[in-house]
Amino acid sequence: MPALESSSRLALGIDIGGTGVKGAVVNLGTGTLSGAKVELPTPSPSTPDAVAGVVVDLLARIGVDGPVGLTLPAVVSAGVARTAANIDKQWIGTNAAELFAEATGRMVRVVNDADAAGIAEMRFGAGAGRSGVVIMVTLGTGIGSALFVDGVLVPNTELGHLPLHDEDAERWASGTELNRDELSWREYALRVEQYLQLLRRLFWPDLIIIGGGVSKQAAQFLPLVDLDTTVVAATMHNDAGIVGAAMIAPERAPHNIASPRR
Repeated sequence: MPALESSSRLALGIDIGGTGVKGAVVNLGTGTLSGAKVELPTPSPSTPDAVAGVVVDLLARIGVDGPVGLTLPAVVSAGVARTAANIDKQWIGTNAAELFAEATGRMVRVVNDADAAGIAEMRFGAGAGRSGVVIMVTLGTGIGSALFVDGVLVPNTELGHLPLHDEDAERWASGTELNRDELSWREYALRVEQYLQLLRRLFWPDLIIIGGGVSKQAAQFLPLVDLDTTVVAATMHNDAGIVGAAMIAPERAPHNIASPRR
């Protein structure tokens, strides 16, 4: 298969979510996808081996060789998944970077999914050029978060698990709850507002960016959110995770990289 050319500043990014695994080649100079985005369902159960198999399939469909950046909906420390809120619990303690490197035969780096989305938005999207405290909130299967102070990421914040109404905040204001509870946009806006008020009391952000799958419909609910902090919709929508993953992809593969699993 064709390889990425370093002079073109391209990289491969894959975003692993609770419901879908999507990836593409990304132009790192512009933050745009270079070619079609490929998306496959997240396997159920979403065990490490099952997800690795989907990643191998997805990369084959993209058809471009080279190192890869991947996201996981988990706290990721030195390539190891430490939590598993919206994927199978077998991920906890799994060295995801080694797992994917062995499965794909490529050099791989792994990052928290919301951190990846935030990295992309801060470089190319709604947070570009912003200083101070910026919080990216992703509303989707759960609630993810990325916290930046003067452009520097504070990794693995997982602010969707802050307590709200005696449970995790994501059990109150995620995209899943919007659909499960059949909320009107006004009702959902009130829930999001209560969650953002909690973030404001704790962190006093200068800017909050709303991303994730629900952000594609931000015009339906964000104007109804009343908060004494600037709140804007992400501009990269669901591509932010792919772009952020590509941004952390290693520049080159070592000579001793493992061969792909057969």
